[in-house]
Amino acid sequence: MQLSINSTVKLNNNVTMPLLGLGTWLASDGKEVEKAVKFALETGYKSIDTAAIYGNERGVGRAIKTGIIPREQIFVTTKLWNTDQGFKSTLNAFDVSMQKLDIDYLDLYLIHWPVKGKYKESWKALEQLYNDGKVRAIGVSNFHIHHLKDLLDEADIVPMINQVEFHPYLTQIELRKFCSEHKIQFEAWSPLMQGNFLSVPTIHKIAEKYNKTPAQIILRWDIQHNVVTIPKSVHEDRIKENSEIFDFELDEEDINKIDALNKNYRFGPNPDKFNF
Repeated sequence: MQLSINSTVKLNNNVTMPLLGLGTWLASDGKEVEKAVKFALETGYKSIDTAAIYGNERGVGRAIKTGIIPREQIFVTTKLWNTDQGFKSTLNAFDVSMQKLDIDYLDLYLIHWPVKGKYKESWKALEQLYNDGKVRAIGVSNFHIHHLKDLLDEADIVPMINQVEFHPYLTQIELRKFCSEHKIQFEAWSPLMQGNFLSVPTIHKIAEKYNKTPAQIILRWDIQHNVVTIPKSVHEDRIKENSEIFDFELDEEDINKIDALNKNYRFGPNPDKFNF
């Protein structure tokens, strides 16, 4: 199947989501994030990922409002922060995010981390927002299998997304299998290992073979695993480079070589040990 920057996955509620998006973690609000989002939209990206805790929702919203691409063609994600979890506080936090983004509806709202004793209540609020038509899809982030099982025991709606740390050193085989069985789309944050991919010889060798950069190899590996990926950058050359992954295809041998790099190693926090 020929993939392109316009390629999408179909979520379990039939909403389509772009395979590739721009992450905005650590992009400061104002000119930095606005410039990055505008350039991404000009380059052809159709998906922008932010979060309440990033503190840049206003800048993301302003870039979307420029009309580079019609709003209905842009898939916007934001996330509920830990201190806002709970039923009423989630609804309030959603309203604050929408006010900052200055958009009429949200494409995807995620629970950012599984705060013990709170995430099920928060999920009920997300279900209400979804049923009220305020958001097109709802999901979770950083949920292990045991969190998902716990949530599914009481949920009326199965999450459409689980956005987690995923890269060649953390391939999350069991979690991907569980999500696939429950029709929960798998999405990667920190796909480029927070820059640590540069020290992996196997990735460099494969990059030379395809005449691509190591980053492009990893992002192509993501999408060939049907994993939605949102590499973050504020640099125009990197944003462009990260989008140029649709004119080649990794063969099975190279996919297996990258799969074999797994060490179950995290560059980010473990959701079971996160200091909420």
